[in-house]
Amino acid sequence: MGINVSRNADLASNDLLCRLVGRRHIAADDEPYWNGLLNYNIVMPENSQDQLNLDSRLESLCQSFISNNLKTGNFGSLITVFLEKATELLSLSDQESNMHVWQTFNALFIIRTLVKYINETGSEFQLLQHFEAMPSEDMLRAEQEQPSAPPESATIAIEATEKLGPPVIVDGAKFETFIDALVNLIVVIPVKEFTYHLHMEAVNSIITLLSVHLFAQQPTEKSIVFRTIYKCQHANVLMSALLHFVSRMVEVPHTMFGSSSAGSFVFGIAESLLSMFTFRKQQDVLKANNATGAELSQQFRTHYPLANQSLLLILVLTNHYTAQDNAYRTSLFSCADSKDSPKEGSQAVSFQIDFSAVYDTLCRIVTIDQATLLLYLLLHRNERFYRFVMQQNDLEQLVIPILQTLYNAPDSNSHHIYMSLIVLLILSEDEGFNKNVHTIMLKNITWYTERTISEISLGGILILIVIRTIQYNMLKMRDKYLHTNCLAALANMSGHFRALHPYVAQRLVSLFETLARKHTRLDAQLKEPADSAVFVNVSTTPEDMMQDLSVLEEVLRMVLEILNSCLTNQLVYCPNLVYTLLYKRSVFEGFRSHHAFQDVIQNIDMVVGFFSSRLQRVQEQRGELGVNEVLEVISKGASQWSSDRLRKFPDLKFKYVEEDAPEEFFIPYVWTLVCKYGCVHFSSESIKSVTTDIAC
Repeated sequence: MGINVSRNADLASNDLLCRLVGRRHIAADDEPYWNGLLNYNIVMPENSQDQLNLDSRLESLCQSFISNNLKTGNFGSLITVFLEKATELLSLSDQESNMHVWQTFNALFIIRTLVKYINETGSEFQLLQHFEAMPSEDMLRAEQEQPSAPPESATIAIEATEKLGPPVIVDGAKFETFIDALVNLIVVIPVKEFTYHLHMEAVNSIITLLSVHLFAQQPTEKSIVFRTIYKCQHANVLMSALLHFVSRMVEVPHTMFGSSSAGSFVFGIAESLLSMFTFRKQQDVLKANNATGAELSQQFRTHYPLANQSLLLILVLTNHYTAQDNAYRTSLFSCADSKDSPKEGSQAVSFQIDFSAVYDTLCRIVTIDQATLLLYLLLHRNERFYRFVMQQNDLEQLVIPILQTLYNAPDSNSHHIYMSLIVLLILSEDEGFNKNVHTIMLKNITWYTERTISEISLGGILILIVIRTIQYNMLKMRDKYLHTNCLAALANMSGHFRALHPYVAQRLVSLFETLARKHTRLDAQLKEPADSAVFVNVSTTPEDMMQDLSVLEEVLRMVLEILNSCLTNQLVYCPNLVYTLLYKRSVFEGFRSHHAFQDVIQNIDMVVGFFSSRLQRVQEQRGELGVNEVLEVISKGASQWSSDRLRKFPDLKFKYVEEDAPEEFFIPYVWTLVCKYGCVHFSSESIKSVTTDIAC
């Protein structure tokens, strides 16, 4: 069929590409030329090095394009050819559309490559100039005077009847039509084996257009590219399609466009092949569930690139324009479960999707940054999805991967740790969740290596990981907000602690003990004369130490309130915690008279005193008691204990509230994820608008 397999090394000398970027106008209706240009196979860049190699071989062609296109309008001709082919695709059958899909993809890949180059080397205005550029009158007049000129010198068919104005007219009309065509490709054409790469290229093209934010100094509110994409009338169907791509997590086909290794085309896809394709997808998804976070990120991008890119585009679309009317954001936050019937008076539904599929996919990939961020958005902003998650009987499938992310904190970035903790905090706002996690029992948690635990509740391992995160933060990150979120999650859960594993009870009290030692040490350093404070870091001022002491006292107070909340509400169900408090009662001695802690410690002392006296009486009768005998005495005593004796404190209920100007955190984070985990690789040297930790 005359397929030309393009090798990167041949690109700069390719005659068809040279004509495209050359000085002569090529008409959109020059079918021989466009059929020749668009009949190629290309190996897509898989990493930044591949992209760098491709960019270097295209450099001279792109420079010629920049120099000549404003006069030739060839980019406009290419856009017109793409628009025509995209429109035709919507009305063709599978058998008829296979060749069209291939050529449409190839046209779009060239367009995206040129858009990326303009973004990285020019400005948004220049990008729009190239979109709208038409052949100059002088060029058309010269070509009309040369009847023997080759076919590519014909005028653009779609514009031939119009009076030609100046060489460049930037009214955005063609650009807007191009955006509509991309959306139509994504939402109208079903995803099949031979359309997979076309869908992915359309998604990548929108991401590449929006990447103008990375290379521009102006705010996105003034960007024509952003304004055009955000005024799109099809936000609901686009967001629906993208989220469906994520939830279905379809594996990339082994060949592009149904092409066999020999290069011939397979017209149409047999139903049996589709069945095999679906089965293979399910097997690979299950395999992905057992991967580590780093392995899964790579596997997700390599095997499920359409889901990966769609997820990244969702994050970009929903995190820009947060202060304005953002139809994409509203759409994601108001979608509903396709299995539910709409209720009268309820919030309007933007689109319906199978929440079970979304939940299952997020459970499988939540250890990667972008999935954690999508989960956060859905839980925090979509009440229907939040209620759906709270009703699930397999919450461990969602929570355990999040805990693994926190457990492997040294291998995760601080943003991912922070978002994982916020997700736990949002989950802990639900009383049903706080009760259920203590009824779900787990066995043989091999990834938790601090101690061998044969069986523990989901709530127990959650407490252990949050405590460990607090201690890690104290040593490494020293982030006050991270402490706050950890303690808020524990506080929300504390009134529902049940059947705590002995090790969990020990770690809770040990957390206070560790913080108490640090408080004592810091307090002593502050009281020493300046010339004798040998333990003070020379770079730490007394003011810094006072601030550290103040933060430490807030944390200590919160830990005491968490212990008190458990004793007030769940003492009868937590004998191991009472046992640990009896064993470690001395850790509270130095704080009984401290004004910040004495009221809470009075309650803990009352509980310790009550059970100490009972143990003493039993010991006088029986002699020395073993661990099981002590627990038996505690259990019997708990049945006679009344929490009315304790001083009442307000219930510990914390709710996550997004800070003002959230885009200052989320936009750089999202674009970092696009560059680090996406399939489109940008030039890091040209990036201006995002923090420097981006790894492209």
